[in-house]
Parts: sequence; C-alpha cells; structure tokens
Amino acid sequence: MPQDVSLSLPDDASDAEAAAIAAAIGAHLRDRELAAARGESEEETWQGKQWAFAGKLDGCGDSTRRVPLDAPTDPWTAAGRSDRF
Repeated sequence: MPQDVSLSLPDDASDAEAAAIAAAIGAHLRDRELAAARGESEEETWQGKQWAFAGKLDGCGDSTRRVPLDAPTDPWTAAGRSDRF
C-alpha cells in the first residue's frame, strides 16, 4: 500500500467484509499504479468522445456541435452548458 494511503474499516465489519473492502481498495490502487506506469492520466478528458456526445445532444434536440476539450467532463454538467458550445 502506498505511504499516503490509510485504511480504516467499520468496527462492525465481519472478517469477510473487511477482506472484501481491502481487496477492492487494493485492486483500485493497483489499477492506478498500472495506469501511471503506462503514462495514462487519471484526469478524464473529452478526447475521442466529443462527437459521440454531440450526437447524443443532437438526439435530444440540441444542435450538433463538438464539445470543446476544455468543457466539463461530467456529461450532465456539459449538457447544461451545451448552449455555449
């Protein structure tokens, strides 16, 4: 486990629950490690997704404009700002 991570479990967690929580967190941390080793950024971007999202907006009656790369990556937030694209 990385030095900057601490884990506390609920007092009423059974041994099986505690093991499941620890395993899930361990898998998440390992995935982050592997992504960092591959040089992948954890920050989500619109790279490669702009046109798919524009198609969804078009299907909802909004105009078919590409999402700017600096738009919020949360689809709900981006949809609320689609009038500015």
